[in-house]
Amino acid sequence: MNRPYKPDGYPSVSAYVMVDGAQRVIDFLKKTFDATELRRFDGPEGKISHVEVRIEDSVVMLSDGGGSFPAFPAWLHVYVPDVDATYRRALAAGGVSVQEPQQKQDDPDRRGGVKDPSGNTWWISTQVG
Repeated sequence: MNRPYKPDGYPSVSAYVMVDGAQRVIDFLKKTFDATELRRFDGPEGKISHVEVRIEDSVVMLSDGGGSFPAFPAWLHVYVPDVDATYRRALAAGGVSVQEPQQKQDDPDRRGGVKDPSGNTWWISTQVG
């Protein structure tokens, strides 16, 4: 009997981000990317021990940092159907602009960047050329 080696619908590789204020990041991801929460394990004192959210075909795993697993900022890249609309949603969700969407010479992507409430940078792109 062949047993599945990963949950159904999960990619083989997922980002795991240790953050300061996991719930704020989850709220940001829901408002910006329509992320859906898949699994969640709450820890003591209102901290999140582990949470998984789906953005389109990808899963991002998050945890409140602390102790021997401190929070640290990460850069993540997400392709979206409309970079400009998603960028505006990210700002409305409390993100801070890193770069307004633009297409640089010889780059087939139009790309912008936003920092979430924990300081992670989300590069948002749509391939246009």
